Amino acid sequence: MKLNVGGIDKALRIVAGLVLIGLAIAGIGAPWTWIGIVPLATGVIGFCPFYPLLGMNTCPAKRT
Repeated sequence: MKLNVGGIDKALRIVAGLVLIGLAIAGIGAPWTWIGIVPLATGVIGFCPFYPLLGMNTCPAKRT
């Protein structure tokens, strides 16, 4: 599993995931707000399973 989620993308995913989960816990959002687990997990792990399918990678290029 190769990392494919870069710094800014990772931070945005973690923040969005925490906000959605916070709304779900507070009972403010609809039940679908528990989907915030997905961006939180992909942000923490650093791998998004959809990026390879789309040919995307937001990680910075490694220097050789």
